[in-house]
Amino acid sequence: MAHSGLFATVRCFKPKTSRTAFNLISGQLPATAGSVSLNGQNLSGLSASARTRAGLGRAFQLTNLFPNLSVLENVRLAVQAASAGPHRRGLNLWSIWSDHAALTDKAHAILVSVSMAAQQDAVVASLPHGDQRKLEVALLMALDPQVYMFDEPTAGMSHDEAPVILNLIRQLKADKTKTILLVEHKMDVVRELADRIIVLHNGNLVADGEPAAVIASPVVQEAYLGVSAQPDAAAKLAGATA
Repeated sequence: MAHSGLFATVRCFKPKTSRTAFNLISGQLPATAGSVSLNGQNLSGLSASARTRAGLGRAFQLTNLFPNLSVLENVRLAVQAASAGPHRRGLNLWSIWSDHAALTDKAHAILVSVSMAAQQDAVVASLPHGDQRKLEVALLMALDPQVYMFDEPTAGMSHDEAPVILNLIRQLKADKTKTILLVEHKMDVVRELADRIIVLHNGNLVADGEPAAVIASPVVQEAYLGVSAQPDAAAKLAGATA
């Protein structure tokens, strides 16, 4: 988890998995107790779409794109959703055209930032999986959320494809006005990207803290990493991650 001065806080939930926690925070699952707030605003009663407009942007483990539209059209729709849009400007043809041009320019700039400008006219369904993951990050960037929520962003990606997504997350992390929440089971990815790790096991919080300390924790090694919680094993892993 990379974090700044903006925080999403969750109270009283007891999710069984980190993905359940994500679903509760983003509004895909209703909560029976507790609250979700962002930067002091209570989001608990809002729908998933309303939470997105309030600043929670989520990417799913499976891509959620418009497969029959072009790459540019996908991003332009996200840009339009985040803006006032021409529907609030009346039926003046000049304003509609200028709004469309502005949306297209912004969408193109986002594609440049994720190195997909050359593919802007490609139909999304024709893209390889790695490029579809990149496009989903571009859609999140178009929404300009305060909190980016990534659910196993490298899932299904080859060894050569994964670094592209990780580099995009590093770029987002460099903006200290944003917060990144990341569900990831690849410990090398977690170790590199996270400033703070929270570990859930059977619905219980078993560790919360800096990466090196959490990964070296005997309870995490035994419950999550499958390593026997012996002192020598803990010391060995701690030395490897220092």
